[in-house]
Amino acid sequence: MEQAYMNHKNIKTEIDIKKSRFISHIARTETEDDARLFIQKIKKEHREATHNCSAYIIGESALIQRADDDGEPSGTAGVPILEVLKRESLYNCTVVVTRYFGGIKLGAGGLIRAYSQSAAEAVKDSGKVFLVPMIPTEIVLDYTFTNKFEYFLGNENIEIKDQEYTDKVTYHLMIEEPMVEKVRETLKEITSDTFSITTKDVEMVERVLVL
Repeated sequence: MEQAYMNHKNIKTEIDIKKSRFISHIARTETEDDARLFIQKIKKEHREATHNCSAYIIGESALIQRADDDGEPSGTAGVPILEVLKRESLYNCTVVVTRYFGGIKLGAGGLIRAYSQSAAEAVKDSGKVFLVPMIPTEIVLDYTFTNKFEYFLGNENIEIKDQEYTDKVTYHLMIEEPMVEKVRETLKEITSDTFSITTKDVEMVERVLVL
């Protein structure tokens, strides 16, 4: 089963559980080397911490996934973090949860809950993005038709990336693949087929998941 999302922002979150501080860092990591470098960076920043536990998933097919307990009892830290990434369908993503021990032992079950909660908080605050196939499109038409065309674009939530004004108006748009034909047909109606349209190769564009 393929993962569907990447994290939106690289952020830090923190929670306190029974006097222990759990600081979570989440980052976009495109390769395993990126993931390892990010983990090392956090470990260096928090070298005084009791533990820096981590997990990552690389690739939509999740062929590369790793978890590290960093001295916590086996299976109580890295795997719970990894399970959050899997449950949230994230890829190309690394989470490091740093623990500063507060003097109260949590037990295996308590540790699993703490590391899961810490990772989940980071994922929630980071947000998610997904990739959408988009067609870079250039449209040229007479000024007469701009109001009707822009009204159509607004209704379809198609963003105008750029405009050029000469003897005609040129629109630079990114259009989702299934919408290209609808745009073409609408322009035929609006302009009586007096427009020009040029499309380029598909590009994968990030969209933020709105919950």
